[in-house]
Amino acid sequence: MARLIHKTVGDLLDETVERFGERDAVVYPELGIRWSWSEFQKQCNRAAKGLMRLGLGKGHHLAIWATNLPEWVITQFATGKMGAVLITVNTQYRTRELEYLLRQSDTETLILMEGFRGNSYLDMIYEICPELKESMPGQLRSARLPRLKNVIFIGDERKPGMFLWKDILALGDEVSDEELRRRQASLHPDDVINMQYTSGTTGFPKGVMLTHNNIVNNARNVAECMKLTHEDRLCIPVPFFHCFGCVMGTLACAGTGATMVPLIAFDPLKVLQAVEQERCTALHGVPTMFIAELNHPDFRKFDLSSLRTGIMAGSNCPIEVMRRVVDEMGAKEITIAYGQTESSPVITQTRTDDPIELRVSTVGRVLPNVEAKIVDPATGREVPPGVQGELCTRGYHVMKGYYKMPEATAEAIDDEGWLHTGDLAVMDENGYFRITGRLKDMIIRGGENIYPREIEEFLYTHPKILDVQIVGVPDEKYGEQVAAFIRVKEGEQLTPEEVRAFCEGKIARYKIPRHVFFVDEYPMTASGKIQKFRLREMAARELGLEKKEESV
Repeated sequence: MARLIHKTVGDLLDETVERFGERDAVVYPELGIRWSWSEFQKQCNRAAKGLMRLGLGKGHHLAIWATNLPEWVITQFATGKMGAVLITVNTQYRTRELEYLLRQSDTETLILMEGFRGNSYLDMIYEICPELKESMPGQLRSARLPRLKNVIFIGDERKPGMFLWKDILALGDEVSDEELRRRQASLHPDDVINMQYTSGTTGFPKGVMLTHNNIVNNARNVAECMKLTHEDRLCIPVPFFHCFGCVMGTLACAGTGATMVPLIAFDPLKVLQAVEQERCTALHGVPTMFIAELNHPDFRKFDLSSLRTGIMAGSNCPIEVMRRVVDEMGAKEITIAYGQTESSPVITQTRTDDPIELRVSTVGRVLPNVEAKIVDPATGREVPPGVQGELCTRGYHVMKGYYKMPEATAEAIDDEGWLHTGDLAVMDENGYFRITGRLKDMIIRGGENIYPREIEEFLYTHPKILDVQIVGVPDEKYGEQVAAFIRVKEGEQLTPEEVRAFCEGKIARYKIPRHVFFVDEYPMTASGKIQKFRLREMAARELGLEKKEESV
């Protein structure tokens, strides 16, 4: 079994630079950027020193709200060197979610881009922090976000109250290399270095605290399952704000010397172009991404013969899609991974030499130095192979905990260190796992985790809504879609369009109910508990999904 390594993110990068300094580290086909590992290291060191000069100490909280821009990956490794905790912000967040995250996480510094897909991040931060427009950079005094002091804009045009990214780099020139070396040497592999927000049983996102040890070792094991080396070139169209992008992607490359070929945002045509142009040997994606690539009208025009491996994860992979990725894309060693943010993120993964039947019917076996078991949810006792139960896991990869949520942490991780995933699974005699359902009501739409209570609590603020229940309903494209069952207040009238309009700009687009049903009452148990599975059945009937489900 591979030994665990005890290194910080910064030390990992420096070691890779020593071994592969002149090889390609980061290539952005869209931007014409091509950095060697030595050049990338210089960028990261300069940004790290700039953040130190700004006053960020070890353990201070820095959030980044941007797509897969070069500044994102530089910030990831810069914080890994100078010790600030990197808080990743979902690019689809809106004002309510952003304010909650920045407040709950005690973020002191925010780095952001102008906007994404028609949504202005600048407008949103000015709405939450109107004081920013009248502030000098670095001197924000916000009523709603008292901890936030610095806002850094990724762009060239000056914005009221904000530093520019180039200002931070210039500040870095005022700090000596020796000061950075001392700071980096003071970091410990067990320090928290990354915080990602994930929905959970509270209904609001929880900050998952991940250490250097958590993510460095997970990235290394994931890379090993793909047989990734410095000869490989990994196309990364999945978002950096997820562990999929910044652990299984960028960090897996940093641990092996493989070249990162990121896309700023997912676009199936750009993925195909990048793979051909850069002769990528590996490709990451959720099933919907691979489907979009395979079904692109120009798919057959591209030479994808360089592809060998990669990861498909995020939701269940249809066998036909997997076969097409192997046969038509040529990624004969593509792997399937399963996990969650709380486990850094991968628990199980298929291997490159597993037969395709195992790669589509299971989520593989545990990574090295990872334990997993299936327990009876009612008794907590381990069940034998072939019996369904809750998947629990233990090892180096289990998070340090949820930020400022000791009760939620204790609920997730038991006294013996086992993380309870909330997922139902079956393990076979050879140690391969199959995910069969969820104990939680979590909806997974196109790889995005959605917790119903968060949407319910938001919709409760609508003046016409008396009660609301959110469930997931099957969807061919995204796996699941959000459905809302709403009881309207007496004397009021409401339409599905009004409900969706109320959500626009307040919650992420993927959380907005795709289906809205109006009901007078909910199906209840004798003890008065709402039966959400009955609501799912009702939605399936209304949407004509019953026969489709039965025929599968």
